[in-house]
Amino acid sequence: MMSEKRSIWVEYWVRRFEDKGLAGLIEGERSGRPRRLSDEQLEEIDYVLRQDPESVGIARGLWDGKGLAEFIKKRYGVNLGVRQCQYIFKSLGFRLRKPRPLIARSDPEVQEAYKKTSKARKRSKNRSLGDR
Repeated sequence: MMSEKRSIWVEYWVRRFEDKGLAGLIEGERSGRPRRLSDEQLEEIDYVLRQDPESVGIARGLWDGKGLAEFIKKRYGVNLGVRQCQYIFKSLGFRLRKPRPLIARSDPEVQEAYKKTSKARKRSKNRSLGDR
């Protein structure tokens, strides 16, 4: 079955080459669903993403896919999914950066107490039967 599909494509490309030469092998533009946001809208989104989300009426501390989808819906009336919004972040050169919790900057003793497996708990679990 797979080899039949391949041979169909090979025949297609050979025919294009025979009809038009090397120019026939150049891919043209493909039709598809039109973009839902214009270049101007994407430029505005690029500018807005550099601002605090709350400055444009989005009640979030940081921009994420959900926040961007909410902004686009409010501003342009376009429903985009979180994944589409994450793609917009990537295409505009943004990358995901999660905020570090405050525990990372706290007292080492407090950090140790906060951990699921503190050193004290690890020692008690690793004792051999002879230590009891």
